[in-house]
Amino acid sequence: MNTISLEQFTAQSMDEGFDEIIVREWDADLQLDTHTHPFDVSAHVVRGEFWLTAHDKVTHLKAGDFFRLARDVPHEERYGALGATVWVARAN
Repeated sequence: MNTISLEQFTAQSMDEGFDEIIVREWDADLQLDTHTHPFDVSAHVVRGEFWLTAHDKVTHLKAGDFFRLARDVPHEERYGALGATVWVARAN
């Protein structure tokens, strides 16, 4: 269950200095090997689940969870059997 709308997420993110909002749909069982992003991320998992590995720590994220990731941090992503929908705010 979402406790925040996309419009609320967008407004809050923009107030915090993020300048781009995207909706990402990830395929079931997708695994993304170690990579980085040239932007800071604030995100909300809307549907499904995934495991984020950063700083040698695995975090299991599921619908309703929020997370942040700083730019240039190496990380891996592994999506669950149903894939996932994630609202992503980027600070470029």
